[in-house]
Amino acid sequence: MLFDTHAHYDAGAFDQDRDEVLAALPSQGVSLVVNPGCDILSSQTAVDLAERYDFLYAAVGYHPENCGPCCPADLDSLRQLAKAPKAAAIGEIGLDYYWEENPPREHQRRVFRDQMALAEELNLPVIVHDREAHADSMTIVREFPRVRGVFHCFSGSAEMAKELVKLGWMISFTGVLTYKNARKAVEAAQAVPLDRIMIETDSPYMAPVPHRGERNNSGYVRHICEKLAEIKGISFEECARITLENGKRFYGIP
Repeated sequence: MLFDTHAHYDAGAFDQDRDEVLAALPSQGVSLVVNPGCDILSSQTAVDLAERYDFLYAAVGYHPENCGPCCPADLDSLRQLAKAPKAAAIGEIGLDYYWEENPPREHQRRVFRDQMALAEELNLPVIVHDREAHADSMTIVREFPRVRGVFHCFSGSAEMAKELVKLGWMISFTGVLTYKNARKAVEAAQAVPLDRIMIETDSPYMAPVPHRGERNNSGYVRHICEKLAEIKGISFEECARITLENGKRFYGIP
């Protein structure tokens, strides 16, 4: 069975058929999914969805693209949401310097640090989004040596991946691993020990080959597992088992 460790079923792309998509996942070999929030509303939706589906868990947090309005009262709201029985992490948090219209970088860094501190307070792992912000992301991670997390949709170098592993962190790969131009992702996957790797779809975004361009869903995590197994020279079944165990251990899921 497969663990999609990052999928956004609170997203508007699923408004027309969310329950149908989720209900079909167990029959597609998906046994667990984590749904990270991107702001207060989506974090609440993630918690609510996790209460309705046994295989679904939530993370709560402010995504860097959405963190503009984040204030101390919002951190209190996240603190309360994180106490939900199936809230497994603080996330999706981090830095995104790619889009010029994103909140100011100084504000992103402040919100990232505040949420890292919240994770440390609550003894929860974090899910980090890092886009075109590798140096600052690593600087902030090093400021919180007692916090462990995962760099989701990993886009850094193999050297950065190895540094994160030394710090006790996990690396997660998306459908990008299946793309023809995914040299950096493949090199990173080759460099990271199997016990530090998780797989994810980042649904509804970034569908893997052969579904590239379609709306993504957790059933497609199979293709990412197949590609990772090929890279690591192991069977699909072993890769599915190891990444499932890795995800359960990371998120503290029984």
